[in-house]
Amino acid sequence: MTEQKPYSDMTEHELNGEIARLREKARKAEQLGIINEFAVLERKATMAAAYLLDPADFKPGEVYRIEGDPNVYFQIDYLKGRFAWGYRMGGEKHTEALPISMLRPLKEGK
Repeated sequence: MTEQKPYSDMTEHELNGEIARLREKARKAEQLGIINEFAVLERKATMAAAYLLDPADFKPGEVYRIEGDPNVYFQIDYLKGRFAWGYRMGGEKHTEALPISMLRPLKEGK
């Protein structure tokens, strides 16, 4: 088995290929009813997608939509690597980290 190259060392082309491969494996796992494997593969694809984005495009103090979680908003306190640390709006203010690929600007699509 070949050793997996870290996402940080992959080119954009390699990352897109890895994301496609992971999503295809996730789709097959879902069809087979292997929900745990599906969730792990989807999370890996989300992490790989974070390496296609520039963390400088995400600003502390701003609020973003969370992909796949409609009507839930996330305020960034700070960034560390490809993770945005902050909290979900409207609930208990406990700090959590989300990959930046899960965040969408509020004004997107307008």
